[in-house]
Amino acid sequence: MARRRLLLLLKPFDVLPTNQSENNFHFRNPKLLQVLKYLDNRRLVHKEAINFCQSILRKKLVDWEAVYRFNLSQPIRGVDLVVTIGGDGTLLQASHFVDNSIPVLGVNSDPTQAKEVEEYSEEFDASRSTGFLCAATVKNFEQIIDDILESRVRPSEVSRMSVTLNSKQLSPYALNDVLIAHPCPATVSRFSFRTKKEEQSCSSLVHCRSSGLRVSTAAGSTAAMLSAGGFAMPILSKDLQYIVREPIAPGAYNSLMHGIVKPEELMDIAWYCKEGLIYIDGSHLVHSVQHGDIIELSSNAPTLKVFLPSHLIS
Repeated sequence: MARRRLLLLLKPFDVLPTNQSENNFHFRNPKLLQVLKYLDNRRLVHKEAINFCQSILRKKLVDWEAVYRFNLSQPIRGVDLVVTIGGDGTLLQASHFVDNSIPVLGVNSDPTQAKEVEEYSEEFDASRSTGFLCAATVKNFEQIIDDILESRVRPSEVSRMSVTLNSKQLSPYALNDVLIAHPCPATVSRFSFRTKKEEQSCSSLVHCRSSGLRVSTAAGSTAAMLSAGGFAMPILSKDLQYIVREPIAPGAYNSLMHGIVKPEELMDIAWYCKEGLIYIDGSHLVHSVQHGDIIELSSNAPTLKVFLPSHLIS
């Protein structure tokens, strides 16, 4: 069997206070000290997970290189598999640098521990990494990597979203969601939208005054979309889901404030504020819009090949 080439994309370690002088406020406050110990444990667990995965790979017929995700700036090419070690955020970042020819395996390096969350529920939120899209942890990493290397499992193809601004394709394709809103959260966002198919309107033109518009893929439907009142979609669905955030007096349009864009359709949005922002997959990837700009969203984008947790596809 030929040697495979892997890229390990790593979540960086969190930086914690290092001044442990008795006069330091953090170390004289029991609650803050408890939080710091928790955060330090998270850092240690993550570090141990990286070391463990690397030790497993050293035993396999693979060549690999490890890169911290903040050092990733060019498209990933010339590898057979990308392994992300962190959580959903690290897998999400990998998705912005791969086409649909390179599969991705997510390793949740620091899973949430239910007992810990319950223990500290009156003190602070002790949730760790959700790892919704991550198929592996340190407990099953070797088994999954063996299954992949021996072609016993195949990646799923997860839908991504195309975003165009005035007919120009924006980068990257969105794996989770897109938020379009005024830069100031207290300012009303004014826009109109409709769905179209082959240049023909599929819905009425909807005029909105709200705090913005969120559109998600199936993969993103369990994140902010679900929190905003949307619903979880089957992970392999090609549909997009949209929801108008906090609409002002929607009136006759009320039933159109939340809906679906089918794979053969696109969502056509006209922006009517002096300024606005398009957020792709969170707050780090942002594009500016201005009055009169036209934004089009659709699932007409390269899919992402990803090895998913079995419970998502069973």
